Amino acid sequence: MTARTIVERGLNYSPLVAGVIYATVLCLLLASAIYSVADIWAGASALSDTEELLALLQGRNAIVQSDGGTMNGSPFLEGSSVTIAGAALLQRVASAVTKANGTIQSSQVDVAGSRAGAVKLQISCEIGQDDLQRLLYDLEAGMPFLFVDELTAEMPQAVGAAGGTGRMHVQFAVSGQWKGAAR
Repeated sequence: MTARTIVERGLNYSPLVAGVIYATVLCLLLASAIYSVADIWAGASALSDTEELLALLQGRNAIVQSDGGTMNGSPFLEGSSVTIAGAALLQRVASAVTKANGTIQSSQVDVAGSRAGAVKLQISCEIGQDDLQRLLYDLEAGMPFLFVDELTAEMPQAVGAAGGTGRMHVQFAVSGQWKGAAR
């Protein structure tokens, strides 16, 4: 006697066993279908989250600040060449220094390390202590994303004395990412 004939004989004599086996197979198929639909749903949700993050990183959406405002623009330095990106960085930092009531004494753009996309600016300026805090916040919280790499501040020699202005001499390095030529 083969295994097939034994199974057929058992199922023919006991319809209850056949019904239980049928119900079990049906439940397993239903569970498999539910699991597959749930897996597809989770994948679609993960894809949607990833697309939102990608759009945010590419600068397509406005970035929401912690104070409820929005920052518009690209997180990268704009320009068709690294030299133009360096000029854009200098212009951005110079406008921030001027806005914070500071005066620029010297500046130097370094594009030598631009192969990795980084553009660096060394700047020397005179600015008040309270204005320095505003300047640093403006640089690091605004667009494009800029990073203050180095900061040296010297207090004035004679605050309030004849000729003392109460302004600090500040040297700092700012860097930003250049996204490269338009692709």
